[in-house]
Amino acid sequence: MKLYSGHQVFLTGLLCAAAGAALAYYSVKISAADKEKNSVQAKAEDYLTENESFPMTNAVSQIPVSDTTGYTKDELQNILVYEKCNEAVVNITTQTMGYNWFYEPVITSSGSGSGSIIDVRGYVVTNYHVIKNASTITISLADGTSYDGRIIGQDKESDIAVLKFDPDDSVELKTIAFGENSGLKVGQKVIAIGNPFALERTMTTGIISGLGRPIQEDDVIIRNMIQTDAAINPGNSGGPLLDSSGNMIGINTVIYSSSGSSSGVGFAVPVSTAKRVVNDLIKYGKVNRGTIKVSLVQNTGRIAAHSKSRLSTGMIVSRVAENSKAEAAGLKGGTQAVRYGSAFNYQTIYLGGDIITAIDNITVTKLADYYSALEDKVPGDKVKVTVWRNNESKVLTVTLEEE
Repeated sequence: MKLYSGHQVFLTGLLCAAAGAALAYYSVKISAADKEKNSVQAKAEDYLTENESFPMTNAVSQIPVSDTTGYTKDELQNILVYEKCNEAVVNITTQTMGYNWFYEPVITSSGSGSGSIIDVRGYVVTNYHVIKNASTITISLADGTSYDGRIIGQDKESDIAVLKFDPDDSVELKTIAFGENSGLKVGQKVIAIGNPFALERTMTTGIISGLGRPIQEDDVIIRNMIQTDAAINPGNSGGPLLDSSGNMIGINTVIYSSSGSSSGVGFAVPVSTAKRVVNDLIKYGKVNRGTIKVSLVQNTGRIAAHSKSRLSTGMIVSRVAENSKAEAAGLKGGTQAVRYGSAFNYQTIYLGGDIITAIDNITVTKLADYYSALEDKVPGDKVKVTVWRNNESKVLTVTLEEE
């Protein structure tokens, strides 16, 4: 048996106590770290539970759970939407060709805008005005690759166009899904992604400032537009307006500004319109709208005075197509032939017939109103047409036909 002195026993006890204290300290530290880790994970799980409608594919894997502690819920939501959608936003550049004095082809103008990939086969939705009159279209992806784009269909009345490019077989395209407009509320958060001033895939946020806005561009009125204060600048046109789930609820179209830059008043074509138009453009190359088979002339004060009519607005029914549904509904064309226009540039119109003043309670004062009232109608739909006949109003039910 080995014997120890009192001094050795004291030192041994002191060392054991120190080791025990150290072990207890690190155990407490590890336990606290585990609790902190579990707390972070619990917060993330709580957030995902509160936002179950959010499609979390792709985005979560790019943002580790441990990184969420530095962000608010709103910031995290913005990050997730951007990570999910930004690679599906493309930059569209166009060139318009013309001829110089020597009949040589030259570039007369160029432009740029944005678009959204909506199908892995390379279909892109954008604005009509972005690619209007374009001779060449280039579509640039997030990875820097560029492809020649071609027009599948375009629709001036809704300011929507569908393009197509042919991606390489090895390319896996990200897409943006169409959302819904039925539940939108003023004050709801929205996110815009686009290429303003050629700054690719720029993200801005805001709210829905108004719904159901009628906006006129050139000679076209687009109804039910979404108004937003999310910054929309030149180059944003054609890009997506997204909800907080990363679904497209609109296509950014126009800004109201005296300087041409964002002033907090921007507008987007609602996705309900986009769905219908895009489907027709891909299927038919055009929008299959219903129409009233009549020849129309813009009513004016001069025409009203000549025909002794008390009404100086609306669309004059000059002629009604024979054996058409418009004729069957009782629409009357004019009988008095007159020359309309200048002596060297005139057309023959017929006065004395009906003047269309409203369609389905939408007032029609000019041709843009007429087309706007029929914009979401299809062949076979029945519409209530209010006409001015013999200085009094009359309502007729007309079945629309194919153009």
